[in-house]
Amino acid sequence: MTDTLLDAVRRYSFAHADHTGVASTPISGLTVIRATAPSELQHMIASPLACLVLQGSKHVMMGNQAVDFQAGDSMLITADVPTVSQITKASAKEPYFSMVITLDAAIIAGLIEEMDAAPDPGGTALRLEPTNTEVADSALRLMHLLDRPSAIPHLHASLVREMHYWLLAGRHGAAIRRLGSADGHVQRIGRAVNVLRADFARAMPVEELAALAGMSPSSFHQHFRSVTSLSPLQFQKQLRLIEARRLMLAEGANSSMAAFSVGYESVQQFNREYRRMFGLPPVKEIQSARMRQLAA
Repeated sequence: MTDTLLDAVRRYSFAHADHTGVASTPISGLTVIRATAPSELQHMIASPLACLVLQGSKHVMMGNQAVDFQAGDSMLITADVPTVSQITKASAKEPYFSMVITLDAAIIAGLIEEMDAAPDPGGTALRLEPTNTEVADSALRLMHLLDRPSAIPHLHASLVREMHYWLLAGRHGAAIRRLGSADGHVQRIGRAVNVLRADFARAMPVEELAALAGMSPSSFHQHFRSVTSLSPLQFQKQLRLIEARRLMLAEGANSSMAAFSVGYESVQQFNREYRRMFGLPPVKEIQSARMRQLAA
């Protein structure tokens, strides 16, 4: 019997997924997701990735843009951007399954040079297209490799590179090429984003971030918003609030402790901004999230 990508992902997820439905793999950047019920809203700062949905459906919002993707679709994110997502179709009988692979800028840059392809000059960081047959085939070979742990160190790099090639050669190619431009705006803004991710609790003047990107403050602000859909200050604020929510939900921190841990000096300001982002004050929103977890 011919194995399909859905079969391989289903089998791996049931063997390795944790209580949240996430199954990490020994192949860096490759993750399998399973959900047996529609999810709550998930706020995150997404890294560049390709997500292949194999069963069920998901809704993703970035700024004013919203997409719904389902089995047979691939969603592409080509920059570090804030997203709000929700699995909308999933059940115990027919779970949601997806396969996520982090996009590697170094692999993309090498392939672009060999393919003599020009980077995409712009466009949105969130894309949705039907999954190419070649992409699905290379994804299946990656999943099959997981059944042979001794072969992973020797073969995974070529298979990951192959999948990047087919993504570049397919419908998503023009958008992905932006990640491979060593001195492009996406890469330069990415340097500043990496520092913000690592040290978001510290106040960072825009001049410092602009210097990291090799831009003037005004140019940096313009390109940062173009790439991420947010200003640097808004981006840092979302990083802080997402981490504060994780501290409260996963580690049991109270709202004051979470606020100070992520860099807020005023609990009142933290409460206001948390409610603006998540819809409820911290205590009520965390209580609601825990009740949903228990129900699930």
